[in-house]
Amino acid sequence: MSSTTNETGPNTTTGVVSFVVPPEDKSVKLFAMTYPDPVTGERKKNYQREDKQIIIENLRGKEDSVSLDTAGFQFFHAPVTHKTFSNDEEIQREYYPESVELIKKLTGASRVEIFDHTVRRRNPEQVDAPGNRQPAPQAHVDQSAAAAVARVHRHLPESEAPELLKKRFQIINLWRPISHPAWDWPLALCDYRSVNPENDTVPVALLFPHRKGETLGVKYSPNQKWKYLYGMTSDEIVLIKCADSIQDGSVAVFTPHTAFEDPATPKGSPFRQSIELRALVFYD
Repeated sequence: MSSTTNETGPNTTTGVVSFVVPPEDKSVKLFAMTYPDPVTGERKKNYQREDKQIIIENLRGKEDSVSLDTAGFQFFHAPVTHKTFSNDEEIQREYYPESVELIKKLTGASRVEIFDHTVRRRNPEQVDAPGNRQPAPQAHVDQSAAAAVARVHRHLPESEAPELLKKRFQIINLWRPISHPAWDWPLALCDYRSVNPENDTVPVALLFPHRKGETLGVKYSPNQKWKYLYGMTSDEIVLIKCADSIQDGSVAVFTPHTAFEDPATPKGSPFRQSIELRALVFYD
């Protein structure tokens, strides 16, 4: 279902989004394995999920209604030189440096360190796997507060981390469609002003073969306000705040987000392709 569709897209659309349902026992710490169990081949987790159909507002023409500090995300027109996105070495050599400068320019940050990236090329006949990443149709936040600090210690010299963490620090993702507009399976983002951080999120330990990370699972709430930008092009980006060391209530701290199947997608649209960079962002 969508309403008032035109070249700028519908005013609102709907999408089915997967949310975390934690166990009733609140003492249980949630975990999810990122690799298949050697016996069953399944990725184990100790919680359930539920699908909810939600209303998602299209911000095309209303982009200024959100910002990194108010909503936790912000859209920009930002063409770049690198356009192939064909291999990781080229991306790191060419796309990383111009993205570092772009994030500095858009945020006023004094230092930006990109620590990884994910290219997603949707293919309905393939499952999500390393080297073959698909859109992620579940509401989540990439890093918990503890995991964000751990990222600084993991990716930067230990001699620098303590001083950097004394000042404002964020983790910001830079998300961009590649090749063609992202009509197919676009990205929905939840306005932080509509989130109850205590009630709506729960830490989930991510178990990798040789380390442990932590994300935030997102529980459904009817108060949440979800947004997207219809038909984002490869010259447009969204900065997504995943963590912020300012946690006094004055700014958005994180952004729940998810991919979703949009009923307003024009027939025959090519499958979505996108890249997201994850960056440590520091301020003087």
